Amino acid sequence: MELDILKSGSEAVILTLTGVDPNSTIQDVKRKIAFQKRAIYPERQSLRLESRGRSLDDKVVISSLNLNRGRVLYLKDLGPQIGWSTVFLAEYAGPLLAYMISFTRPYWLYGNNADLPMSYVVKIAAACWTLHYSKRIYETIFVHRFSHSTMPIMNLFKNCAYYWGFAFYIGYFVNHPLYTEPFFGKVQVYLGLISFLLNEYGNYSIHVALRDLRPPGSTERKIPMPTKNPFTFLFRYVSCPNYAYEWYSWASFSIMTQTLPAAIFTAVGFYQMAVWALGKHRNYKKEFPNYPKRRTAIVPFLL
Repeated sequence: MELDILKSGSEAVILTLTGVDPNSTIQDVKRKIAFQKRAIYPERQSLRLESRGRSLDDKVVISSLNLNRGRVLYLKDLGPQIGWSTVFLAEYAGPLLAYMISFTRPYWLYGNNADLPMSYVVKIAAACWTLHYSKRIYETIFVHRFSHSTMPIMNLFKNCAYYWGFAFYIGYFVNHPLYTEPFFGKVQVYLGLISFLLNEYGNYSIHVALRDLRPPGSTERKIPMPTKNPFTFLFRYVSCPNYAYEWYSWASFSIMTQTLPAAIFTAVGFYQMAVWALGKHRNYKKEFPNYPKRRTAIVPFLL
């Protein structure tokens, strides 16, 4: 069969594929397009039934589409792509370096004040920061399974600017020689530390549970549920407990250090994660008719 590939957003014909097997998949069609248009490799392609419709899954078989507008598919070029793992490694290795500049090389930033004694809170905060981003790197390499192999390359610059910028901003103030410990002293510091560590482990536990939902090499989706690990109990109340634990961790870090930059980072991060969580929550409810009704997106019972 012949298949016309039109440009998304217009009726312009990009190319016509001949000899397409009706039993071939969308992934097969993408490879045929890439063979003729080498600059538009499969990862850059989004094939759709309608000009502004949703992307078709790579596993969809052509014969199942009931192409009623003739043998036509719309192609949107997603632009240059980069691997998710590369993005995450850049996002998470960068903040380690950006934060540690002020911790390990204070004389670069603070001049004569760099010789002042370093508070125990500063050392604890540096250890927590290192733990968090080391965990992120470990999860990227050994835990996460990505449903899509790539993302637009421009996201790399946007995400790195966010993470690296905040890392330097927070580190500058927490590691400052004139930094003073929180109002309630060691009680506030160590309660914040304990809360941070518990929530970091909770976040890790959720990532492992989500990984185990998806067998290697598949894009199968299931309703996430609590496992034998007690830290996964948040699945009973929210759709995205990984985001919940994440912002709990940064709220704990903010309490522990009592710095405005850390609080701003927590607030901005919570807003972005709430947007993502609400979107995933809606998708879960659409995809699974029996999705638990008592769950909210990120804040139990509220949001």
